[in-house]
Amino acid sequence: MWLKHRGIFLREFIRLEGRCGQASAQSCLECNRPSPEYRCEDCLGSELYCTTCILSAHVRHPLHRLQRWNGQYFEQTSLKTLGLRIQLGHTTGQKCLNPQRAFNDDFVVVDTRGIHEVALDFCNCATAESHMQQLLRISWFPSTTSDPKTAATFSVLEQYHLLSFESKISTYEFYHALRRMSDNTGLLPVKDRYESFLRMIREWRHLKMLKRSGRGHEASGIDGTAEGECAILCPACPHPGKNLPADWKDAPRQWLYGLFLAIDANFRLKRKAVSNDNVDPSLSRGWGYFVEEDAYKGFLHDSADSIQEKSMCSSHAAVNMADTKSNRGLAVTGLGTIDCARHNMKRPNAVGDLQKGERYINMDYLFFSTLRHTVLDTLNVSYDIACQWHKRLWHRMSAFPFSMHLSHTVKTVSFFVPKFHLPAHIEQCQTSFSFNFKSGVGRTDGEAPERGWANINPVASSTKEMGPGARRDTLDDYFGDSNWKKLVGLGSTMLRKMKDALPERENHREAFEDLDDGLRGEYGATLEQWREQVEAWERDAAQPNPFERKAESITMASVRLELAREDQIDLQTGTYLALHEDCTPSVLISTGLELEEQQRRMKADRAGLGVHATDNQEGKMLQRSNTLRRRIDAWGKMQELYMPFLAALRASEASVSNNVAAAPEAIKLWLPSHISRTSPCDTRLQAIEWKLRYGQAHDALRSLRSNLRALTAILKYKDRHLRGQGANTRARNTLKAVEARIEAAASTYEHARKSLVVLAPRVNQTQSGWHSSLRPLDRADIRSMTDILWGESEGTRKLSWIWSMRGAAPNEMDNDNTLEDMRIEWCKARARAMRWAEEVELLKEEMRRILQFFEWDAQRWDERGLGNALQLDDADQHEGQMAYAKRQAVLRRMLAESFKTSWADTLALVDTFEDMDLST
Repeated sequence: MWLKHRGIFLREFIRLEGRCGQASAQSCLECNRPSPEYRCEDCLGSELYCTTCILSAHVRHPLHRLQRWNGQYFEQTSLKTLGLRIQLGHTTGQKCLNPQRAFNDDFVVVDTRGIHEVALDFCNCATAESHMQQLLRISWFPSTTSDPKTAATFSVLEQYHLLSFESKISTYEFYHALRRMSDNTGLLPVKDRYESFLRMIREWRHLKMLKRSGRGHEASGIDGTAEGECAILCPACPHPGKNLPADWKDAPRQWLYGLFLAIDANFRLKRKAVSNDNVDPSLSRGWGYFVEEDAYKGFLHDSADSIQEKSMCSSHAAVNMADTKSNRGLAVTGLGTIDCARHNMKRPNAVGDLQKGERYINMDYLFFSTLRHTVLDTLNVSYDIACQWHKRLWHRMSAFPFSMHLSHTVKTVSFFVPKFHLPAHIEQCQTSFSFNFKSGVGRTDGEAPERGWANINPVASSTKEMGPGARRDTLDDYFGDSNWKKLVGLGSTMLRKMKDALPERENHREAFEDLDDGLRGEYGATLEQWREQVEAWERDAAQPNPFERKAESITMASVRLELAREDQIDLQTGTYLALHEDCTPSVLISTGLELEEQQRRMKADRAGLGVHATDNQEGKMLQRSNTLRRRIDAWGKMQELYMPFLAALRASEASVSNNVAAAPEAIKLWLPSHISRTSPCDTRLQAIEWKLRYGQAHDALRSLRSNLRALTAILKYKDRHLRGQGANTRARNTLKAVEARIEAAASTYEHARKSLVVLAPRVNQTQSGWHSSLRPLDRADIRSMTDILWGESEGTRKLSWIWSMRGAAPNEMDNDNTLEDMRIEWCKARARAMRWAEEVELLKEEMRRILQFFEWDAQRWDERGLGNALQLDDADQHEGQMAYAKRQAVLRRMLAESFKTSWADTLALVDTFEDMDLST
């Protein structure tokens, strides 16, 4: 539709380059003076005015941009050129008796419309304020405190401030966009005030932080600011004295008042080795989210000799590589943070620079630093290396200042690994440090910091070039804005979480009750034992973990050992039926399986050579092929001793193929499972192969799971740490090798299971139940624990059966004479139901805390507005303080009322469900 009219748009654009119907106008529209030739780009309309009228109209708009008709086209001009002078210190339009001209009229103002030179007069009367104050009172921010020659309007600073949060635009880009707004040709001189603008925006950020935290209302002033006092607190987290009941310490359900902390590091937020703290100090001294730098660096310097403990878990590159991470040319390699794990808000004094990797000494300091701001007794700490980090935490704490010590013996401190990171850990960690199995944590996942990095990472390109103080002040401001956006969004966030949690609670409760009722008839006493076990473990983590699976005992090695023992018994009893002194039946079949595996590998490797293999590659492949053929020929001769009919079968097969020798990987081995049921074959050989195939299938699944875990760990490490084409290419090669092992394990399993299907009726194993543990393997089943199929979500997804299959035959019982898998599945179903029930309770409590926190904060602003804290002689200053405090108090109450209204219907539904539960 628009294309048909674009000609009109273009014509109107061009029309505006002329006088727009005023070419015949001989006089000014306002005063009828002749020859009007000026128009304003920023005012409404395109009318032409004379010099006197255009100046009169812009006494209150001195930064508007003018154009002058020179007889042929409009050219740029300025109000300064026409003689407009800006008088400070008096009411607009009022004459000053003693004006002081500002620096030969070269004063520069940075505004949203560009960079302007203005003619400026300061008031020099006896009662005049300083030049700095005169500028501030017309909302112009001076670049210096001594004889300022440059200022920026509050509106341009506010505009850039918000744009930097939302678009992550750098100061350089924004300032040079303003320069181009002033002149996009390079022909007109525009004075460079970039350095001044950098300084002003940094000071603006700092003052905004102090103003919003109430420091302008405190009697102790700015210098009385305490560490962490300017941080925006999370209203949903528990804060004694602010949003908790008076008797919270004596409440029976203490888990409702637990503090959830999430620890993480970010290695994109680097800083180059430029400047230093003496040249570029921070404007605040640990008043926000960063720790106080002098104490932090002093402690790190004193602890420089501390040795990083090596991880005993499989995936902890963050631990094992902490001392090897490259820091060439960098003063800071990243950032460590502590967030509230349920609401993703940065905590006070919980952010610090990392000098060389994610070392314990740095993360310990941040952890103990932020905990100085709470007295809560229940702490739930999430860290992707928590299983290793927590081991000597309290021992390491002894090296910290006493003010950072934590009375952990009287507190309940639980450690967790975030849910996304957990599958990359060893199996013991996956049950001992899981949010899914511990009570009192709801559906917390511990991944809060990871979600926040996406918002802050784009500023890495600009902050890495900053000095240390500027970088900390800037990141402090970004973290404060992030916290504020999450705070005002808590209404919709909490409502969405509650709407998700309520039906899930009912669904999982019903699912567990169905499972429990179904098992109770046959396993009633056993269920009570399971319940006692899991409750004992929930009370004391030192008790046996009911979620842990016993070590899988079925392997190829264990089956070979069992068959060797059977051969030993046959020798002792005189029933040994070996037809060759070096090759028993079990050795024959076991060797056959090894040859079959080598054939599969040879076939895969030959396919991987491609059509342009080198002579060296062809030579190595031929040597392997010859070796394999010799082994198969030697083994075939042994095989014919136990299976004489194979000689005729092979001769018949050779005649059909005209005696053309097949490639060694294509030679048929004629194992018992390959032979027709009508052909004669010793049942003992069939039984031996069945046992070995059973072990082979379990080995293949174990290899499959192990390599899938490795794949998850490599992908996570690649995404988090590797940058550049070279590093990613090497990682891709590693991934290809792991993926090849996954394919090989899946192929081995499929062949083993097909053989089991063939052999099962011949060895009377059709009713043994092996089908339930060794199921058909589909492509969709080959996935890691964290992979989610289409249509699934984290709360509803199901693991592939390869992660929950039995490790033993169905008749193998655990210590309580119950199937291990049945116990674990019952415990998991119970845990899912409990976590969703806890999530609803935690959300209700958090909603209550949010409303109470807003009321507490509103009352605090009310008290500040009373003026008791500061006795001011300046009535205007006092009125400004009262007005700001009142506005803040009203804002908190409006947020609380808005949240309360939006939550009302959903909370009423929650209460209805609870009443129904009580009645039943």
